[in-house]
Amino acid sequence: MMTGSGRRSSSICGSAFNTTLTTATATTNTTNTTTTTTTISNTVKMLSPKMQRTIRINENQVLMLAEKARHDHNYSGYLYKRSSDSSKWQLRWFTLYQNLLFYSDGEASVKPSGVIMLEGCYCERLITTNTNTKNKDTDKQFCFAITYRRENQRQYDMKAETESECKTWIDMIRQASFNKLLLQKEELEQKHLHLLQIVESEKTAKWQYTQQCEELTSEIKKLRAELCTLKKEWRVVPSRRLEDLPEDSEEIKKIKKVQSFFRGWLCRRRWKQIVEEYIRSPHAESMRKRNSLVFRMVEAEEEYVEQLNLLVSCFLRPFKMAASSKKPPSSHEDVNSIFLNSETLLFLHQIFLKGLSARMESWPTLVLGAHLAVSQPTRQPDN
Repeated sequence: MMTGSGRRSSSICGSAFNTTLTTATATTNTTNTTTTTTTISNTVKMLSPKMQRTIRINENQVLMLAEKARHDHNYSGYLYKRSSDSSKWQLRWFTLYQNLLFYSDGEASVKPSGVIMLEGCYCERLITTNTNTKNKDTDKQFCFAITYRRENQRQYDMKAETESECKTWIDMIRQASFNKLLLQKEELEQKHLHLLQIVESEKTAKWQYTQQCEELTSEIKKLRAELCTLKKEWRVVPSRRLEDLPEDSEEIKKIKKVQSFFRGWLCRRRWKQIVEEYIRSPHAESMRKRNSLVFRMVEAEEEYVEQLNLLVSCFLRPFKMAASSKKPPSSHEDVNSIFLNSETLLFLHQIFLKGLSARMESWPTLVLGAHLAVSQPTRQPDN
């Protein structure tokens, strides 16, 4: 079924084809057969309707998207755009909406001048290659290009006024892709599933802990009831003592069970609190200061003994041996005056260091609370 416009276009193409064919036939007497055939085929290709078809786009839908972009856009601002027919830069207002880039004459313009499809595009920075002249340098500054990897696709050259605007536009255009949004959506869905699995496992663990708490609560109630009955029995028979009961009796077993339960409960409940209170106590602070002072003194004493040993072994004794030679560099009196009491000091400090080391091995014990004890280590860092 052909429309009126289709009939008109086919009639026009037919008349043009007949005219060309007549002209080609008229020139057959002067040219050969090969030239005539080539002219006819070229004319058919030029006037073929398939070669002249274009994609139709509903302008109202594009205007509706442009109106949405004015109110709900990802990014907008002024950019210089190089026209396709000349190399002049034109200032245009650009609005980025999803994967569409609208541009118009100004910010107040309602109807856009054009739109650029960003799906599958590549946005790259244009690097300055020639900086001999100032005009070329300024033209290439802060420029970037929107290109496509297919042939016969137009390249859009843009220019920003500042370096930050140029980088921002490049980043925003690179992110404006539906495929990237799909990948991000898949990643978020995987994370959501992982979090759901974690929540389910936490719910299961919570339910198990709740069951354990209920069981322990019922056990505590039973123990309290048994304790109340035991107290009543002890009130009725006050003369009966615990020592009189045999060790293997049921009452002794119940009492030991209750005592062990309460001891364990108190230790679990109070241990962490007791340790934290002691760490923050003034006694612990003074012990830390004392330990720091003692350890520093021991380290200084070890270093001093090492230096004295070096002085005696490397200087005093070689000087004494040299003073006994035929041509001494110095006499024994000079050596004794220079290294006066060095060996005596070394001997005394070695004894003092041994006493300190023995004292450190038998370091006192710190008492935490009434029944808890923690021994100090031989060495600990300064706090």
